[in-house]
Amino acid sequence: MYLDVFQTIILPRRPSGRFRITRLFYLCTWGPWSFIARRVSHKAAREQFYSIYGPISLLMLLGVWALVLVAGFAFIYNGLGSPFKDPMGGSLLASYRTDLYVSGTTIFTLGLGDVVPLSTIARAVVVAESGTGLGFMALVIGYLPVLYQAFSRREVDIALLDARAGSPPTAAELLRRHHFDSGNDALIVLLASWERWSAEILESHISYPILCYYRSQHDNQSWLAAMVAVLDACALLIAVIEGPASRQAQLTFAMARHALIDMGHVFHQEKRTRQILEEGCIDRLGSGGFDRLCDSLGDAGIRLCGDEASTVRLLAMRRLYEPHAQALAEYLGMGLPGWVAEPNAKDQWVVINRLREQAEAVLTKDRLAAARGEVKIAEVLVEEPHEH
Repeated sequence: MYLDVFQTIILPRRPSGRFRITRLFYLCTWGPWSFIARRVSHKAAREQFYSIYGPISLLMLLGVWALVLVAGFAFIYNGLGSPFKDPMGGSLLASYRTDLYVSGTTIFTLGLGDVVPLSTIARAVVVAESGTGLGFMALVIGYLPVLYQAFSRREVDIALLDARAGSPPTAAELLRRHHFDSGNDALIVLLASWERWSAEILESHISYPILCYYRSQHDNQSWLAAMVAVLDACALLIAVIEGPASRQAQLTFAMARHALIDMGHVFHQEKRTRQILEEGCIDRLGSGGFDRLCDSLGDAGIRLCGDEASTVRLLAMRRLYEPHAQALAEYLGMGLPGWVAEPNAKDQWVVINRLREQAEAVLTKDRLAAARGEVKIAEVLVEEPHEH
């Protein structure tokens, strides 16, 4: 029990061992929870049901730890012969109830004093349990802020990606929205920030895997979809698109893929990943998807490599991360993004861009009117006779 709490809360690395209380708890609770969630037909209700699991499982896990500690010390007291003076004692069952009562009041440091230990060993165990309870409460108090700070840091960049890649994010939209003067510099900065974001995800979610169950604020966003969209964009920059951002794309791709694979190891998805890779049954581009992707990028004026081998290179890049992403998506009940965004008139970028185009049209019209006025004035001045 102590080892499980230490590995889950304090140890800053992936916990080891298959027979751990925390792992057994999530195996027993996530399966039924996700089974019910997948049968909710309404998408918003399904996402709401999924979103409850992360916070409630944390509270349930803390309760399980507390119950195990109380029961464990109660068995120790019972093994010592229940050495307590209890006014309500008497039978064997009553003596075990006394052991549970003493253990519960001690672990939560109540110290009521209505039950008195009668032996030196029992007193020593009571003192040890009260210290354990105090340390347990301190760990819980310190654990929650760290957990929610890591969650908040994760969500900031996901929220920022909404304006840069759409909602849900797609690789094509990310590249299209960065195709402007000095857009390559902005894209390099963005990819560098997502390289660091992936490293933070790797460190925080390996130490606290419960964060993977926490959903984003909006149904169209998730940490997995954001990571896959960035991986898609990096794969395009490496295999298909010419430009100076390809070097940073390689660094971001390596870091994000590393984080994705390690997340799969945490949830023991290696078997499902190999199955997807061998069967090749997952194709997020679909039939004619590559042509549609190239058309979308070409319409924005993005320069493509244009050789036939680009399709093969992109497929090779996709095989490096898509099976891992698909296995995690199936396990966590999260959707993966497409490659090309579907038309959405309510998208913030579309709305703002439309208003900007209208403003530019008005400014252009005013400039043309002003220019015509200047031309007319010049013509009048030329036609007027000069007085000597």
